Amino acid sequence: MSHRRFAIGLAVIIGVTLLPAVVTAQSPESSSPPRLPWGAPDLQGIWDFRTITPLQRPEDQEEEFLSVEEVASLEQAAVDRALELWEANARPTEAGGNVGGYNNFWMDQGTKPIDTRRTSLIVDPPNGRFPELSTEGQQRADARRAYLEEHPADSYLDRNTSDRCIVGFNAGPPITPLAYNQNMQFFQTPEYVVVYTEMVHTPRIVPLDGRPMIDEDIRLWTGDSRGYWEGDTLVIETGNFNAERRWIPLGSGGGGAGASENMTLVERFTRLDDDTLEYTFTVSDPETWSRPWTSSQPMRRTDSPLYEYACHEGNYSMEGILGGTRADEAKAAQGSN
Repeated sequence: MSHRRFAIGLAVIIGVTLLPAVVTAQSPESSSPPRLPWGAPDLQGIWDFRTITPLQRPEDQEEEFLSVEEVASLEQAAVDRALELWEANARPTEAGGNVGGYNNFWMDQGTKPIDTRRTSLIVDPPNGRFPELSTEGQQRADARRAYLEEHPADSYLDRNTSDRCIVGFNAGPPITPLAYNQNMQFFQTPEYVVVYTEMVHTPRIVPLDGRPMIDEDIRLWTGDSRGYWEGDTLVIETGNFNAERRWIPLGSGGGGAGASENMTLVERFTRLDDDTLEYTFTVSDPETWSRPWTSSQPMRRTDSPLYEYACHEGNYSMEGILGGTRADEAKAAQGSN
């Protein structure tokens, strides 16, 4: 993976121009967000969704909220851990061994929990944990796990969409904090919004004009999205996901099968103040989970630029994975003769 500074605005590429808001700041007494010339709330800008709050509440965590003291302890532990890894000596690898993943240089997970001090981003179910897999979901997970044990890399098609640089593992939809490149940018016109994620530089161009969804036979990696306003909240509904996407939120127990192609997603974006964008999403997929579930977190405005996520350009891992698997197969065949 490599990162290069954004030199050309995405607006030039997709024909969307950032427009100034009529109101540039909210007074403390006002609950109305800044607005664009046509009256819509101004959600434009770059938003940072890093947090050390987990998507799912840890099994050993009984409380719904952290105390102020617990937050301070977690923040200090995150800082100490980052410094420890930064100062640690490099570990040599051996030929034929596991070279591991990225070192801490690439990680940017943040050092702070969400402002509400909630112990999970999941707010429903109330226990802050993923629902159990449905019967069909468990069967698909078991079947996928068994297949991958025997066929980890017959071809690139056996690898997930992140390995293949198709869809970022935190970029969604839905957007879920994880690891690095945890920024997204909003562009708006009266007829469209664009949700542009830093990871795998994926723009979702969302119509707001009430047009119907595309034919259900057309399946897209990031689904087909339609948006509308509920008061000052932007609602985006997405369906028509590609069956091969297999979105697996961390810790969900998907076992490699992930969400089904019939998953539906409802996202809500609400500008709470100048620096805070509340992001809530609900996943409904009875073919995978026993009930819908909902996550909510604040995103923070940042003055940092988006960086190009040059995934394909530096993706030597795919060649290494496939080549290593072929070498293992040849070694096994030689040993059996």
